[in-house]
Amino acid sequence: MKILITGGLGFIGSNFIRYWLKRHPDDRIINLDKLTYAANPANLSDFDSNPNYSLVKGDILDTNLLDQIVPGVELIVHFAAESHVDRSIDDPLLFVRTNVLGTYTLLSAAKKHGNIRFHHISTDEVFGSIEFGSDEQFSEDTPYDPSSPYSSSKASSDHFVRSFSRTFGLPVTISNCSNNYGPFQHPEKMVPRMITNLLDGKKVPVYGKGENFRDWLYVDDHCSAIEAIIQKGKLGETYCIGGLKETSRNIDLVHKTLKLMDRPESELEFVTDRPAHDNYAVNWDKISRELGWSPSETLDSGLQKTIEWYSANESWWRNAKAEAEAFYIKLNNYKNVK
Repeated sequence: MKILITGGLGFIGSNFIRYWLKRHPDDRIINLDKLTYAANPANLSDFDSNPNYSLVKGDILDTNLLDQIVPGVELIVHFAAESHVDRSIDDPLLFVRTNVLGTYTLLSAAKKHGNIRFHHISTDEVFGSIEFGSDEQFSEDTPYDPSSPYSSSKASSDHFVRSFSRTFGLPVTISNCSNNYGPFQHPEKMVPRMITNLLDGKKVPVYGKGENFRDWLYVDDHCSAIEAIIQKGKLGETYCIGGLKETSRNIDLVHKTLKLMDRPESELEFVTDRPAHDNYAVNWDKISRELGWSPSETLDSGLQKTIEWYSANESWWRNAKAEAEAFYIKLNNYKNVK
């Protein structure tokens, strides 16, 4: 099978390519990536000599490029997206361009070149936020209620995917996942930022009082869920993917990380909360019941694997770490001015 992966040099995309080619070595993958700050060629440099893998540098908004590479593709798995909430607060228009217009352009190419099977990677953040103290969980039936420019852009892209299914008969599926973590994640995100701060002898910043809660999904578990949807999922359906039976407060995640890295509680510091800081809990009963999927990693085991990877791969994250911290300084200065 010939597969087009968008955003395959990013965190989840590169892990998925590794996962897929390990399990399906005879498939051919075209990786279309714009190589933004969040992409890293080193993520897949060991695949450069693999005859079944090719990298195309380009923008999903480039219709001429899509007309060149999409014909003959049997499956599109769409990861490419701007995904950092804090950056969406800083530059919302960028998220509209990439996440909304980019998805539309890719859907149009899939329709134009033979109604190609299309799987869209989305987020649980499209559902909004859960109230503190509530036992609610997001599911496939939860109404959309996005809070940030990021989640709004992803909600819009989800709607476009569904519209191409219902209006044009495009064979699509959508997955809305919880917060991912694991190897190759940019150190601007919470888990790798915690780990790399501690490796650098710096404190871990915690928004507000750390009471916000999340469902955490180890990236390889996410990849196996996507595989299950591609192979067994019902066309036109959405599947929620989560990693935990119970959510974890941010402060509890920090405490776990400190314990696993043998660092004292004094290594955390509370900072001003960010706007529209949501809470997430995911009900993944549908994908478990219908497709037989469940996560393999606990939060402790996944965190341990992630800590070990960042500890052993400083050369991968060092430059990205400097860029991420420069962004946070800029963002904090902006907040102070406002």
